[in-house]
Amino acid sequence: MRLSDKRAVITGGGRGIGAATARLLAAEGASVVVAARSAGQLEELVEELRSAGHEAFAVPCDVTDPQQVEHLREATIEHLGGADVLVNNAGIATSAKLEDLSLETWNHVFAVNVTGVFLCTRAFLPGMRKRRWGRVVNVASVAGKQGAAYISAYAASKHAVVGFTRALAVEVAAAGVTVNAVCPGYVDTDMTVESVSRIAGKTGLAPEEVRKRLAGFSPQGRIYSAEEVAYQVLCLCDPRAGGVNGQSLVIDGGTVQS
Repeated sequence: MRLSDKRAVITGGGRGIGAATARLLAAEGASVVVAARSAGQLEELVEELRSAGHEAFAVPCDVTDPQQVEHLREATIEHLGGADVLVNNAGIATSAKLEDLSLETWNHVFAVNVTGVFLCTRAFLPGMRKRRWGRVVNVASVAGKQGAAYISAYAASKHAVVGFTRALAVEVAAAGVTVNAVCPGYVDTDMTVESVSRIAGKTGLAPEEVRKRLAGFSPQGRIYSAEEVAYQVLCLCDPRAGGVNGQSLVIDGGTVQS
């Protein structure tokens, strides 16, 4: 197994890409701590993983709160002795015309999508440096590679995650730690369901038509699965991927090529 004896922390781990990543990393031998604000979803996932014979723990955490992130670090040390892998997956999306975008919403998007990545990485990076081995994977978006109408806050936050990934990758390159990002297009998760509902409400289109149009953004004409994204996260966490650093892997069928 690729991650035997490795210990992983996944934020936003209660559903979607986070839950799929936790399942896959555990299946590949990692012990996992899943963190999210939704304690109920976390407990269900941990019960599922333990029933399959995996070592897993749930730690409720709001990644925008430094004290809760510190508790996540301490709980991970208590449960696993530390973390070799950090997957920064917690994130939110919003859409609005710029003139309708409130400062409160702008700040909240950045608090979750950017500051949360910073706080969690700052908490777990020292242990990786000390052990001279680590993998940090940030879940960004194709919106971190190109812009689109009505998502200025979301796109700006994901561009920030990509920039953070690149800068930190250089900073830790000689320490045995890699820092990379995955940039998926539309993924079949609750976030996309919410986007479909929001677009349908604003345009009057049927939800099925909205999904069809979103799928049409990909040359493959489809929306991607959380498991596909999780697999790319796994590849970046593989011990044999030590030469891949500072990269932002796009998962959208070829719309954005980089």
